[in-house]
Amino acid sequence: MLNKSTLLTACLALLAAPAFAQKSDPEDQYYRMLRFPMSEQIVLEAGALEFMPDGKLAVATRRGDIYLVDQPLTEKPDEATLSVYASGLHEVLGLAWREPWLYCVQRCEVTRMKDEDRDGRADLFESVSDGWEIGGDYHEYAFGSKFDKDGNLWVTLCLTGSFTSEVKYRGWCLRITPEGKVLPTCSGLRSPGGMGANAEGDMFYTDNQGPWNGTSGLKWLRPGKFVGHPGGFRWYDITAGAIGPRPAEPQSNSRMMVEAKKIPELEPTAIYFPYNKMGQSASGIACDLSGGKFGLFEKQLFVGDQTHSTVMRVDLERVQGHYQGACFPFRQGFGSGSLSLIQANDGSLFVGGTNRGWGSRGPQPYSLDRIVWTGKTPFEIHQMRARPDGFELTFTEKVDPATAGDAKSYKLNTYTYIYQSVYGSPEVDATEPAITKIEVSPDGLKARLTIDKLQEGHVHELHAAGVRSAAGQPLLHPQAYYTLNYIPET
Repeated sequence: MLNKSTLLTACLALLAAPAFAQKSDPEDQYYRMLRFPMSEQIVLEAGALEFMPDGKLAVATRRGDIYLVDQPLTEKPDEATLSVYASGLHEVLGLAWREPWLYCVQRCEVTRMKDEDRDGRADLFESVSDGWEIGGDYHEYAFGSKFDKDGNLWVTLCLTGSFTSEVKYRGWCLRITPEGKVLPTCSGLRSPGGMGANAEGDMFYTDNQGPWNGTSGLKWLRPGKFVGHPGGFRWYDITAGAIGPRPAEPQSNSRMMVEAKKIPELEPTAIYFPYNKMGQSASGIACDLSGGKFGLFEKQLFVGDQTHSTVMRVDLERVQGHYQGACFPFRQGFGSGSLSLIQANDGSLFVGGTNRGWGSRGPQPYSLDRIVWTGKTPFEIHQMRARPDGFELTFTEKVDPATAGDAKSYKLNTYTYIYQSVYGSPEVDATEPAITKIEVSPDGLKARLTIDKLQEGHVHELHAAGVRSAAGQPLLHPQAYYTLNYIPET
């Protein structure tokens, strides 16, 4: 084990190591990537990120350490330095600041800490809540949120082995009050990969492909609801009715929307991330609340994918009281498997990565990258919104009316997933709806697509490769995937 002196030397050595080279990508001209160099002497498997009051970035690792980056917003990442803030914790996958404490979600509890003697290292640690249990299984992850409007932290707990619920509250979401009280909130989780709130303050988490999850998805943690995996139903017996009665068991080999009509507690997956097309292991969540400092995507969500080492973009809407919407590619090429995300006050997006035990396209074992908007706007599908008879597309720039109004510029197909107790699902129940009419708005920023038959419960996969901007440019990312659980009535 490194002593304190050696470890501090290693912290400085982190920044002497070169960043790996990455070929130029068309995304670079709009969102450039600044890479913090990594060192073999510090295992910076960034499981959680949080900004401290003095502007330093706290980076918590899967190895149980917390480091402070002293100049996170620098244009020269190799000039930043790191220092140890805390160590000896157990796989920290959640960080949140609330004066005067830094809170962390460890595998076993919520802990708060502070630096009382102001030497740059936490010296007082207090247990806030340990209202769940662990059994020693590798997969018993515990992800934590930022504080919600009521001062609560949210914790999502992976099933034992990602399959069963052998110990208390595995496969559940809990809220932890400021006093440390445990509030059972949702059941039905399988293998969370990250958590975050939207602009309205509603909490979401990402779940990963496996039993009862045909593919990875973004799910709304709607208090009192069941979100899909029945493995943790046994713990309803200890909730004293806090979130209502135990739901009926879903029928395996069905479809989620079929079961949602039979089980009122079942909240359908808001966004499906089609397997391999958008990623394989959905992870951290950040909402753009920068007021335009990160481009035109204000209030949209950015979601990592650990395996593909990417960040995706999500635009949500509420239809019949439920969230659903579209996901789009956004940025690729991160140094390791994208796991934790946070947006800085200047609008830039930090992404922490790790690949130990999971593997990733990003070649490094761990990474810390920062995405900065260059001020140039990419030509993209900004939003894809459902209408009773089709979809309305909004673009980031004016379109060429001839190509945007031509049905040959688009390709649309649909599919869904088997809702089943075995692992994953292929794409099933495929259809190819016809686009029967297109109306381009007078301002050139929208295209209204009328479809001959929408498919409830299906992903509607749209490719708009033929659409051009008014300046003649193709879409940077021509694909969009809309999860249509509910068809709007008006």
